[in-house]
Amino acid sequence: MAAGTSLQKALSSAGYLAAQSSAVHLTGAVSDGEVARILAADYCGTLTDRRLSEIGSQRQGRDIWIVLAAPVAVPSAKDSSVISRQILDLVNRARLTGRRCGGKTYPSAAPLILNPLLANAALAHSQDMAVYGGFDHRGHDGSAPATRVERAGYGRYLVVGENIAAGAMTPAEVTQGWLDSPAHCENIMDSRFSEIGMAFSVNLSSSELVYWTQVFARRHGPAL
Repeated sequence: MAAGTSLQKALSSAGYLAAQSSAVHLTGAVSDGEVARILAADYCGTLTDRRLSEIGSQRQGRDIWIVLAAPVAVPSAKDSSVISRQILDLVNRARLTGRRCGGKTYPSAAPLILNPLLANAALAHSQDMAVYGGFDHRGHDGSAPATRVERAGYGRYLVVGENIAAGAMTPAEVTQGWLDSPAHCENIMDSRFSEIGMAFSVNLSSSELVYWTQVFARRHGPAL
């Protein structure tokens, strides 16, 4: 910013992914006391904004630039099992009470069970979207959700479904987004499904940052 660039360009150039950011430019202040008085008088709101957690500054002569920000908090792969459980709880809570998905009303449905093979299928597609920058149920190799379930070794199935999302940062945010979308909500509430797997993949170089996949299925068995 001292070189004349905008706050957003400066953050991007520094490789800082900000969820929130603000900047202060002071000119003419000489002593630390003068700086403190100006900040307290004119920038109290910015300095006390609880959404901002980190700070950086640069001084050149009588000019001072201060950047305050909070980094984007993307989910971590080491927390994937916890995140999957959180999403499962939210999904099963929705199925427990029943809900309206767009123009369709769904009664309560039995809770879904986590299946690691479906989670592998979900992870494969999340990684595919993250690497290739796509956002589609069809993979870059032309694969469909059912194809990926078969590749994961799930075996014979009666029905397969898939939800995808991009840009959400938390289990609650991504699940609420699916529930607010009629087609995705229908998958969540569909009583034909008995098992579920979900996964996410992060690409900090992409505009969406986080790509999510949720896979539903029921193994082959007696007709419903």
